[in-house]
Amino acid sequence: QVELVESGGGLVQPGGSLRLSCAASGSFWGLRDIAWYRQTPGSQRELVARIRYNGDTNYGEFVKGRFTISRDNEKNTAYLEMNDLKFEDTATYLCNIDVIISGWPARNVWGQGTQVTVSS
Repeated sequence: QVELVESGGGLVQPGGSLRLSCAASGSFWGLRDIAWYRQTPGSQRELVARIRYNGDTNYGEFVKGRFTISRDNEKNTAYLEMNDLKFEDTATYLCNIDVIISGWPARNVWGQGTQVTVSS
């Protein structure tokens, strides 16, 4: 069993910052790609950032330059540092991982999400 727990969401003012965490727990062989998505009610889920097992990253154009994704493999945790937050960043942020549990290919696992609200 593999579980993801997101944390760090909250209410911030425009221009503020938050740091989201995605912690993986359970029994698995290796944690591969980790990604953050975001979704608002009735809208399409969109990729915010992804970090591969080798450290390579990619970002959605709407957050590039403001957000930074990182990982701590010793803690099986990924982070999303969010700076200069804007109203349109308000969403539920969901963590998604590809993880090797037993055999190949990797299993895809979603977290439950953490709410980010940007409001004045």
